[in-house]
Amino acid sequence: MKKRTIQALGKKELENKRALVRVDFNVPLDEDLRITDDTRIRAALPTIKYLIVQQAKVILMSHLGRPKGKVVEKMRLDPVAKRLSELLGQEVKKVDDCIGEEVEKEISTLEKESVLLLENLRFHPEEENNEEEFSKKLARLADLFINDAFGTAHRAHASTFGVAKLLPSYAGFLMAKEIEMLSKLLEDPETPFVVILGGAKISGKIDIIQNLLNIADKILIAGGISHTCLVAQGYSIGRSLQEDYDLEIVRKILKQGGEKLVLPLDYIICRTEVSEKAETEIVKISSIPAEGIAVDLGPESLALFEKEIKKAKTIFWNGPVGIFEIDKFAQGTNQIARILADMKGRAITVIGGGDSVAAIEKAGLAEKITHLSTGGGASLEYLGGKKLPGIEVLPED
Repeated sequence: MKKRTIQALGKKELENKRALVRVDFNVPLDEDLRITDDTRIRAALPTIKYLIVQQAKVILMSHLGRPKGKVVEKMRLDPVAKRLSELLGQEVKKVDDCIGEEVEKEISTLEKESVLLLENLRFHPEEENNEEEFSKKLARLADLFINDAFGTAHRAHASTFGVAKLLPSYAGFLMAKEIEMLSKLLEDPETPFVVILGGAKISGKIDIIQNLLNIADKILIAGGISHTCLVAQGYSIGRSLQEDYDLEIVRKILKQGGEKLVLPLDYIICRTEVSEKAETEIVKISSIPAEGIAVDLGPESLALFEKEIKKAKTIFWNGPVGIFEIDKFAQGTNQIARILADMKGRAITVIGGGDSVAAIEKAGLAEKITHLSTGGGASLEYLGGKKLPGIEVLPED
């Protein structure tokens, strides 16, 4: 898939022009409203810096959290403006709304090479409802639109879809790279192609399993979604996490996938509380006790997964393989991260957002991964064969 990108724009097209850029600055904040992970901000820097060099007037818009159409003070973008100023080495002005006379007045005074950050888009219910009038108010702020927010591309919102219909529109560098990398997985992966899927809910992974069964050589299934698969096969999983899902659908997929689908052989379990203090033991999948709770992959499972991963030329990973939030049960997830990092130079490695990216970042291995996707949900829907509104609306190259 080829979309018209920001590279089509030079100084001639951008100098003194107002460039409205949809970025994904939905970053985690602690109780003191300090950013705990600025990955998404740093991911947008190439597009922002390019626009500055081409002497455009840069207007950034993003959401943060889920304010549900109301102003929520702790979800204002002031901490983002501060961090972005530090990363760019220049002041990033911030306004307290994303539409209206005050915003338009501020934009009218912008000089070329300056950067302005609009307030949280989702303070307005019209944003998520993709209301045309709201899209028009946003479009009125600029001469052109650039979407660099892959993480929201699976949503048809005013700032990702509506505005793109009203202004000359382009994909930013981050968006273009996401499309390029994920399209390659679907259209031309170097084989063997191995997929690793973890996480809690199988409902969010069914489409990707079905779609990639025709493309991948192996799909390794772990985490909560493996529990559902084992129940569908008749195993007892004790008190382990299991989503309430149609097991007949799971059985059909398992039958269809055959040897392509690889399930765990053993788990690390605990019998009482799920905490750092819990006593653990290793059990086969056929021997999980009634009070047992699977918290991580067992050593046999990890060895099996490692064997399959090391054969691969292309690898996609989404979702932790254990209860990643508790350090004691993050060993399997961390081991998968290390195995993928060791594949540098031998395989293309793509990690699809969320906790998988967090594991790589925490381990300091990000530079050894070919591509870290900024959109967990968006990457899953893309690889599941769905059309993403925020991408589809952008003109073809």
